[in-house]
Amino acid sequence: MARWEFWDWSVLGLKKANENAEKSRGGYKRLLRGRCRRERLVCAAVRTVCKMADDDDDNNSSSVCQMAAETASLEEQLQGWGEVILMTDKVLRWERAWFPLALMSVVSFSFLMIYYLDPSVLSGVSCFVMFLCLADYLVPALAPRIFGSNRTREQQQRFNEICSSLVKSRRRIVGWWKRLFTLKEEKPKMYFMTMLFSLAVVAWIGQQVHNLFLTYLIVSFLLLFPGLNQHGIITKYVGMAKREINKLLKHKEKKNE
Repeated sequence: MARWEFWDWSVLGLKKANENAEKSRGGYKRLLRGRCRRERLVCAAVRTVCKMADDDDDNNSSSVCQMAAETASLEEQLQGWGEVILMTDKVLRWERAWFPLALMSVVSFSFLMIYYLDPSVLSGVSCFVMFLCLADYLVPALAPRIFGSNRTREQQQRFNEICSSLVKSRRRIVGWWKRLFTLKEEKPKMYFMTMLFSLAVVAWIGQQVHNLFLTYLIVSFLLLFPGLNQHGIITKYVGMAKREINKLLKHKEKKNE
C-alpha cells in the first residue's frame, strides 16, 4: 500500500509540475503578446505622428518621438474604449444622414430631463460622476461583446489618428495656458485688462440668457462642430461672411472717395 501511495503522489506531483509548466508557458506567451501589442501601438503611433507632422516645419525629432510616445500611451489606456470611440467618431462626423438628428434628439432629451427634474448642484455632480464610474466599469467589459473585438486595418488607423489628435489638442491647451502666464509676467496690465473684460462679457451673457439653455447651446455646438467641419459647412459660411465684409469695406471706400 505504501508503494501505491508513493506512486499516486508521484503521479500527482508530475501532473502539478506539468500544469505549472503550462501556466508558465501561457504567462510567457501572454507577456510576449502584450509586448508585441505595445510595440505595434508604438509603431502605429510613430507612423501617424510622422504623417501629421510632415507639413509642420517646427517639429523636430525629439518632439515627434515624445508625441509618439504620448500617443502610444494614450492608445494603451483607451484600448477598452476603442470600439466606443470609433462609433462616437462616426456619429460626430455624420457618416450617415440621420446621425445629426439622432445626436440632437439625445442631447435635447437629456437637457429636458435635467430641466424637468431640476436637481441641485450637488445632486447633479454626484449623478454625473456616478454615471462616469459606471461607464468606466461597464464599457470595457461590454463593448467588445457588442461591437466586436476584431478591428480592421482602417479602424485601427483611424483610432491612431484620433489618439494623435487628442494628444495634439492637449498640447495646444497646455501651450495656451503657458502663453497666458507668460503674458501675465511680461505684460501684467494687458493681462488683467483682457481677463477683466472677457469675464465681464461672459458674466453679462450669463445674466441675459438662462444658464441651462446657454449650456445646451454650448454642448450642441461642440457636438455638431466636427460634423460641420467635416462637411465643409463652417468653411462655406465663413467664406460667405468674409466676402460680405469685403464688399462692405469696398463700398465704404468708394463712398469716402
